[in-house]
Amino acid sequence: MADGMPKVAEDYLDVLQTQRGGFSFELCKRNAYLASKAQIKPPTAMKTGTTICGVQLKDAVVLAADTRATEGPMVADKNCEKLHYIANNIYCAGAGTAADLEHTTAIMESQIELLRMATGTQPRVCTVVRRLSTMLFKYQGYIGCALVLGGVDVTGPHLYQIHPHGSTDKLPFTTMGSGSLAAMAILESEYRGDMTIDEGKALVAKAIRAGIFNDLGSGGNVDVCVITKDGGKILRNMEKPNERKFKAQYKGFPIGTSPVIKEDILKLATIVDDVTMAT
Repeated sequence: MADGMPKVAEDYLDVLQTQRGGFSFELCKRNAYLASKAQIKPPTAMKTGTTICGVQLKDAVVLAADTRATEGPMVADKNCEKLHYIANNIYCAGAGTAADLEHTTAIMESQIELLRMATGTQPRVCTVVRRLSTMLFKYQGYIGCALVLGGVDVTGPHLYQIHPHGSTDKLPFTTMGSGSLAAMAILESEYRGDMTIDEGKALVAKAIRAGIFNDLGSGGNVDVCVITKDGGKILRNMEKPNERKFKAQYKGFPIGTSPVIKEDILKLATIVDDVTMAT
């Protein structure tokens, strides 16, 4: 400091000297300048919506999911599929970014099939969980995959939930997604450890209905997957709680409603494919 005036930083060494190891606010000033002058907005997180859940039974695992895919405030697909195949005895339900879920589960399906052929044994659920956890942790949450994974292997039925950052939990019942609170209210009040497969299917369907009716990001139909030691089976659209009861009767527009401004008739040339060249 000379003559009572602060020294102006000339290079990065001066900046480091002024900060003395503290927090540098240079990027904050840069971001504020870009936002005000260049009309560049910082990236924001896209809110996603889904309700998925799963319950572990005595000798089976039952997963369920809704079928609404959203694109911001719009419904992009009313009947998408959120139950993904990993192996014959392992399935998962996914919440988060649709593209991330599709590719992550496809990669895992390929890896587990290669592992099965290499070892000649049925894949275990904990193997899939460890591989998914390692992969997601490596990307620090930037892959938007929130998974409820279930399966039955030689050690019995297993149910896990996997978060986008890579953390995992082994639970008897669990929910994920924006409608998870409504679904968890049903599971916590009605789950029992001695439930049959039919009772488990009814319970997860009721939990998904709670998410559909109480969460704007969830909707459509109810898909259920039952996994036993003999394999898994997806029950597509097991319930349709939102079927349209009344449909508007639109009549066709009469001919001449829209005026024809110009009309052209073109004579198309015929193209012959098998042309032989004479030498």
